[in-house]
Amino acid sequence: PPRSTRKESSAASDVYKRQPKGYRNYSNTWNTPKRPWERERLSQELKYVGMYALKNKREVWRVQYMLAKIRKAARELLILAEDDPRRMFEGEALVNRMMRLGVLKPEERRLDYVLGLTVPQFLERRLATMVLKKKMARSHHEARVMIYQRHIRVGKQLVNIPSFMVRVENESQITHAQNSSLASNKPGRTKKMKAKGKGKEHKRAEEVEEAGDE
Repeated sequence: PPRSTRKESSAASDVYKRQPKGYRNYSNTWNTPKRPWERERLSQELKYVGMYALKNKREVWRVQYMLAKIRKAARELLILAEDDPRRMFEGEALVNRMMRLGVLKPEERRLDYVLGLTVPQFLERRLATMVLKKKMARSHHEARVMIYQRHIRVGKQLVNIPSFMVRVENESQITHAQNSSLASNKPGRTKKMKAKGKGKEHKRAEEVEEAGDE
């Protein structure tokens, strides 16, 4: 190649070497399946996506990844002796966390029940599912749209994430946002636009009638 091209390539490589290393300050939130074409797994994921109106299968993988980490922590603690300080401290903390999320019942305060947790138990605790259970929406899809459009709040916090995990103490605090058109009789954006369009049409019709009378 000509000398100019060699100089450009060497200059580009020097710039690349001077760039800082790309350290990531976050970790993976899901893992892709090892067997992507397994029939039973594909049908089960499609069932979850349809039942809970999920955006894609990645939301299922995220719950599976979180559940795998929780089960791994429970297995490591169950290997230890019952009077081990680490098992007593971390095991109680893990069980209390599952209790706060509402995936364990009061009579299931043991690490053995943590290993029996399933994906639907976590999907039932999503904000979109809780909005549907409180009959604030007619379907999972409507609940998802309401959350995206910032109509729902949990306590004083406005939440626009359908996958938000609702704790037991926050179930009764799921309401419409203060500025939401669903919380009052105020017309929303679509109704305002339609009313504005009808007003213009009525005004135009009056102008046409006045012109005809003249």
